[in-house]
Amino acid sequence: MTTTTPQVEGRGLGRTVLNKVPEVTLLFWVVKVLSTTVGETAADFLADNVGLGLSLTSLVMSVLLVAALVGQLSRDRYVPGVYWLTVVLVSVVGTLVSDNLVDNLGVSLWTTTVVFGAALAVTFVAWWRSEQTLSIHSITTMRREGFYWAAILFTFALGTSAGDLLSERLALGYATAAVIFAAVIGLIGLAYWKGGLGAVLAFWSAYVLTRPFGASMGDLLTAPGADGGLGLGTNATSGLFLVVIVAIVGWFSRQQARS
Repeated sequence: MTTTTPQVEGRGLGRTVLNKVPEVTLLFWVVKVLSTTVGETAADFLADNVGLGLSLTSLVMSVLLVAALVGQLSRDRYVPGVYWLTVVLVSVVGTLVSDNLVDNLGVSLWTTTVVFGAALAVTFVAWWRSEQTLSIHSITTMRREGFYWAAILFTFALGTSAGDLLSERLALGYATAAVIFAAVIGLIGLAYWKGGLGAVLAFWSAYVLTRPFGASMGDLLTAPGADGGLGLGTNATSGLFLVVIVAIVGWFSRQQARS
């Protein structure tokens, strides 16, 4: 699912803006999966290892996300550092939203999975009825970008619940859940390249599923061996993945400057 995002111009709240999202390339998907995994591991690191607790971690990360969104929305074009910082923070907050509902409020994973899935569907319907497109190649107005980030948030929250549902509630284990999600993503890619699946449907299907895949991978890497994980810990995993994300985003910025 590698597509090129044209820099289409549009008007949002009286200003001309370029397309606000990056080209969908292989590196896009690499950073996306790493971001989803960091969302899982970083939330656990801050809440447990640093000792902030789930509630305080949620408050701090939500404030940071709002600040990042203000920075992202204020730009008139795609800026790699700002965009991917926002994605990482949305990933962390999406994880925390699901964890708060399940751990603090006692909502079942079945319920959160269904509710977040319904919220994502409603977002897509509202987006389509308003703009007549769900294509990320046309994020050229403030309203379309608002729909885009709302959809991203719900994909992360949905992915966290769905990943935990398969690996923990249904007791399939982290490795099995990751393999299942990876297999479905592979089938979507095959249907896009060989079966004529539309680019928009293929993109959003893969985007939704890379979240539970990343969440399952994060749990697999960090959970103790007794719980079915590899026991690498949240410190090492979060740090390594963040370094890789920063390196790739730095390369994105360099390439954009050249062009």
